Amino acid sequence: MLPLFGGDENLSVDMIPVTLNGTKVSAQPGMTILELARENGVDIPTLCYRPELTPIGACRICVVEVEGSRTLVASCHTPVAANMVIHTHSPKVLEARKVIVELLLASHPDVCLVCDKANTCELRKIAADLGVGLPRFRVKKRYHPLEDVSPYVVRDLDKCILCRRCLRACHEIKKADVFAIAYRGFDSKVVVDQDQPLNKSVCRDCDVCISLCPVGALTKREERFKEKKGPPLFIKA
Repeated sequence: MLPLFGGDENLSVDMIPVTLNGTKVSAQPGMTILELARENGVDIPTLCYRPELTPIGACRICVVEVEGSRTLVASCHTPVAANMVIHTHSPKVLEARKVIVELLLASHPDVCLVCDKANTCELRKIAADLGVGLPRFRVKKRYHPLEDVSPYVVRDLDKCILCRRCLRACHEIKKADVFAIAYRGFDSKVVVDQDQPLNKSVCRDCDVCISLCPVGALTKREERFKEKKGPPLFIKA
């Protein structure tokens, strides 16, 4: 945690004064709101964000309230500014996060009990932490055939939440560029080549996309249906 400060006279010339949830803290130049929050022990949920990947703010789960801002901002890619006043868990923020999670669950398959990701699913964990049960919304479900032609990776695009982690991991870490985003709106999906099933030799002995997928959309063929260790997750009443 960065040291608290009582006034500008105690602050290094290189540090930025910020008020985080009513507490005055100092931030390093270039630090994002999410980085500042985590450094000060404040948990902000994320889905598309990973520290090893370039932040893009796609999922909006990490939104926070900044006084003076017209809208909520994504904390993962918003840099801190001098004298910024940030609220990470205000009623407005919590309601926005709940609605986002409900929308994701509304178009997500109802197979949590038999999903291979089971207790390690990040979407399920965030829903439990926010007290989100059955979504209030009725939306169209996505239906895609299971892609199991690859001897290395099985893709279930019905479970994909378009966080783009696999795309960025393949591009930034593996340098393979296997994935891309195609189509628009509700029809948007992660594709391979001209929307062909994933069956690439470059995927041999590489599980970077699988390890970073927050849900059960990507699985190693040999690890399907194996028991996944993780804490039990219960939806709060």
